[in-house]
Amino acid sequence: MQKKISDKMRISFDLDEALFVYPKTHKTEKPPVFPFNLFFKERLRLGTPELIKELQNQDYEVWVYTSSYRTVHYIATYFKLYGVSFDGIINANRHLREVQRDKKKLLPQKMPPYYHISLHIDDEKVICSQAKQYGYYAYRLDEEDPEWKEKIIKYAGEIRERLQKRK
Repeated sequence: MQKKISDKMRISFDLDEALFVYPKTHKTEKPPVFPFNLFFKERLRLGTPELIKELQNQDYEVWVYTSSYRTVHYIATYFKLYGVSFDGIINANRHLREVQRDKKKLLPQKMPPYYHISLHIDDEKVICSQAKQYGYYAYRLDEEDPEWKEKIIKYAGEIRERLQKRK
């Protein structure tokens, strides 16, 4: 039986330097409460839970697509502490197992179209520059920007409109 692909537009976020940021260069959410703060050391970009919930309220599927080896359980549990749950999580292990598999040619570290992801948000210039070549849209998020949430919501809306016009 073939798995049904959702009609909702999928958006994915990288973790390191996109959602997980350095407190000396970015405003962050409060750390998880004790004792979770002893286990979860990453700091979340200020406004992340609000943005993810808003995108989901606007009928987007929101995923994590990271090249880190953090487990799916770790990522899901961390974000649940902020009231967030993702529609899908892809880590380095899953990417290697499902995308790279036994291919001799080394593929990019992220391939959003493989997972039917239309928009990927990342801090890495190279990932964003590969978007056109591999058939997805990208938004580069790295520096501190007080309007980052609004810009992503606006861009996601523009992408959804473009995709709907193609149908």
